[in-house]
Amino acid sequence: MKRSSLFVVAAVLVFSLSACGGGNTAQPPANQPSTETPSTTAPSGSYDAATAEALFKNTCAGCHGQTLEGAVGPNLQKVGGQLNKDQILEILNNGKGAMPPGLVKGADAETLAAWLADKK
Repeated sequence: MKRSSLFVVAAVLVFSLSACGGGNTAQPPANQPSTETPSTTAPSGSYDAATAEALFKNTCAGCHGQTLEGAVGPNLQKVGGQLNKDQILEILNNGKGAMPPGLVKGADAETLAAWLADKK
């Protein structure tokens, strides 16, 4: 009985960690104009909200939910009220808790951190 319980716990852990993303980031099609314009008045800096949302949905939503409501990972709907862009970027780069580091890198990490920082 204990062995089957351990197997179930291990399977849930493997599934939840694999859902956090595989580093495959989808880019908007180059031949289609964006329907949103980059925000130049955003408190956390200028970024393309459509790109940030696509990055989130493709890399983070498996753990944090499609609407940032939280699932395996914490709720991020108001993360910008607790953490600033640099603090969020540090978590993206270095990981935190069960979240592995480097799921989003470089300019994509900057865009995602700015977008999340504006969630208040």
